[in-house]
Amino acid sequence: GIFVLPGAVIYILFLIYPIIQAAYYSLFKWNGLGPATDFRGLANYAQVHNHNVFLLALRHSLVIVVLSLIIQLPSALMLAIAVGRKLKGRALFRTIFFLPYVFSEIITALIWTYVYHKNGLVNMILSTLIPGYHPATLLANTESVLLAVFAVITWKYFGLQMILYMAGLQQVSAEVEDAARIDGASEWGVLRYITIPMMAPTIRLTVFLSVVGSLNQFAITWVLTNGGPVNASELVATYMY
Repeated sequence: GIFVLPGAVIYILFLIYPIIQAAYYSLFKWNGLGPATDFRGLANYAQVHNHNVFLLALRHSLVIVVLSLIIQLPSALMLAIAVGRKLKGRALFRTIFFLPYVFSEIITALIWTYVYHKNGLVNMILSTLIPGYHPATLLANTESVLLAVFAVITWKYFGLQMILYMAGLQQVSAEVEDAARIDGASEWGVLRYITIPMMAPTIRLTVFLSVVGSLNQFAITWVLTNGGPVNASELVATYMY
């Protein structure tokens, strides 16, 4: 018990206490300076509940979370399984996909500002592939801006998720998989009943990181769009800022 005490003190002091303090201050009308004296009770929560921009930002953040869970993570998992073990040059694959994660979020957003420009790479590719396509400013379109922001987030963090899955894949016993194949299991059966279940700790970790990261997303969105146009890419973090 005594060995747990230092960690418990740090956890309570820097995590639990700030949460309780934030909950306490949320009951006041307070500018962040000086003592909080103007008690409002639950009026602040009622005001937020009726604030359309906040509700829109919350919905956008949840959309980013859902898209990350159903697109980004499964894609990273499938690619990690495809290239994780026997593919020659897998170290090169890891480097290529992990490289965007090395860039800061500010640099990432600045790069994609030019990529999404009306004369940028995305419109050049679409103009080549689609006859009669007219270049569009994706970040200025209320219908496409949120998906455009999500694509940038995916580009940056896809490599991290894939590397984590590849590391988890190394912990899956090849002997167990081979034994299942000898017993007549198909490749899909091996993947579904052995490989993925044995990677469960890594999958839980990536889900946690993805959800927390999506809800905390700020820098990329702020540099790309400032939450616009017309709050179409507003997230909880940008709204709070």
